[in-house]
Amino acid sequence: MKWFLIFWCFLVVQRLLEVRIAKKNEKILRSKGAVEAGRDHYKWMVFMHTSFFVILFAEVMVLPAKPPEWWLLPLTLFVGAQIVRLWAITSLGVYWNTKIILLPGANVIARGPYRYMRHPNYAVVSLELLVIPLLFGAYFTAVLFTILNIFMLRVRIRAEEKALMELTNYENSHGSKHRFFPSQ
Repeated sequence: MKWFLIFWCFLVVQRLLEVRIAKKNEKILRSKGAVEAGRDHYKWMVFMHTSFFVILFAEVMVLPAKPPEWWLLPLTLFVGAQIVRLWAITSLGVYWNTKIILLPGANVIARGPYRYMRHPNYAVVSLELLVIPLLFGAYFTAVLFTILNIFMLRVRIRAEEKALMELTNYENSHGSKHRFFPSQ
């Protein structure tokens, strides 16, 4: 239980730091004329991710869930996801955000993991919502939030890609790339 609490706190701090980065980036982009798309679903996405932490905590600490013997597999996948997360955030630089904030006329970033796939950050988040609970044997949380995330991404990606096609060179730079899996 002790290492779950340490890990859980690490995740919460990581997410809070990402929100801080996102707010800073949003302020910079808005000062240059950026606009927001997908505002209607954003509150539900925040609710889903916040609920993930609450339900994970409850399943592990209250029920309590037990880590599986094969915990090293989800831990390895989690570490790999963190590397790709950092790569995605640094590749987008000021354009990275938790909201869909777009600068009209901007060229879409096609470096880092975005060179190979359209949505590496969503792939990372999808993987995390599965492997973090599996690491601690929280199977209910893993299944529930994997399913909820599928529904959320159906809305989110449509909104994001529609806005990218309307406001940027997205179709020219990313049209042939797979959404979640690397391609050339």
